[in-house]
Amino acid sequence: MNKLTMSAKVLIVEDDPTLNKQLNQLLENAGFSTITAYDGNEGLTKAISLPLDLILLDVSLPEKDGYSVLRTLRQTRVTPVIMLTAHGAEEERILGLKSGADDYLSKPFNFTELLLRIEAILRRSLPQTSPDDEQKQLTRHGIKLDKSKQTVFFADQPIPFTPIQFKLLWTLMQNPNQTLSKPQLYRLVLEKEFSRYDRSLDMHMSRVRRKLVMAGLPADHLQTVHGTGYILL
Repeated sequence: MNKLTMSAKVLIVEDDPTLNKQLNQLLENAGFSTITAYDGNEGLTKAISLPLDLILLDVSLPEKDGYSVLRTLRQTRVTPVIMLTAHGAEEERILGLKSGADDYLSKPFNFTELLLRIEAILRRSLPQTSPDDEQKQLTRHGIKLDKSKQTVFFADQPIPFTPIQFKLLWTLMQNPNQTLSKPQLYRLVLEKEFSRYDRSLDMHMSRVRRKLVMAGLPADHLQTVHGTGYILL
């Protein structure tokens, strides 16, 4: 058990009792604290009412499907979510990211890969021990970020961001007026190597931009540099 998993609580929302049990045992053996749910309504209730660090959310659930659960959850919670699905189609993955997922894994999946993805997300989302002089707040154009609280405000109004969206905006605000390439952002934010076939960064950026613009930020402050990356002016 490492420091990252000692206090991490994971909700497993999976209607297949065999897979649910396997995931539960896998995560508990890895040192996580787990909670289980077997349908969409039960999963949504627990996701909203319990203090959680991450959610494994199946797409094909009885009562309420995973996409509906996630869209409702994102109205009030920014808990990291990994979608699990038997469908490997690109449009399914994109729909999951549009709904607010942090990652996406197609069944059947390798348990080792699942654990690595969970730990990567928790490294980004859980409070980390850091030096006292590390910068914890950033302000620009009326945007205020608090790293320790993982909060985003614009014009003193809160905006709900997922952990990956927060890290993406934080990285851009740390480097104002600098174009950050997609390969740079993949390494800094998503912690993986860039692939031109992977649209996950574009999806997260689109949601960041849309939330800020809807809150009142002029659209030209956050720009796409075509063929290169993104820049916050």
